[in-house]
Amino acid sequence: MRAHLSWVCHGPTEANRNSRFPADEPLEAKGVQQAGAIATQLGTVDRAWASPALRARQTAAAMGLDATTQPSFRECDYGRWQGRSITELHETDPEALSLWMMDLDTAPHGGEPLSAVFARVGDWMKSHIGDGGHAVIVTHATVIRAAVLHVLQAPPSAFWTIDIEPLSIVEMTTDGRRWQLRFPNAAR
Repeated sequence: MRAHLSWVCHGPTEANRNSRFPADEPLEAKGVQQAGAIATQLGTVDRAWASPALRARQTAAAMGLDATTQPSFRECDYGRWQGRSITELHETDPEALSLWMMDLDTAPHGGEPLSAVFARVGDWMKSHIGDGGHAVIVTHATVIRAAVLHVLQAPPSAFWTIDIEPLSIVEMTTDGRRWQLRFPNAAR
């Protein structure tokens, strides 16, 4: 059975703009408008899921999707780093930040290691490889990067080489045996 999966990164937030680890903040007003505009790119949608985070649920709603909340697509738990900027952490806790970026099994912030995000996303993808139709997932850049790693069977260190912008769409397909990245024709 052939399935098509569209991963949509939630719209822009103040945390994105200020390079901060996110809390459960809302979309910026322009994000709501932009999300509505990209919905037409998706075509027919058979089912939709969203992260439990407010920004993901708002993005899905702005796209006109009746998305089911899926805990597997939640943002990484950044523990005590939530709300703090990368610049601030470089100044106040550079060793912990460096450790976290080099060892994806650690969580010096007291939250969740990135390897746990990789595992939960990979588990979801394995359990849905036989689904048919077109599904849309509205989630976070971290989760989409984990999905790309899973499809490519890339080493965890490749996580830092993937850039996902707000409202980006990453396409995947499956034939029921394996997932593939899909680069659609822009003229469709």
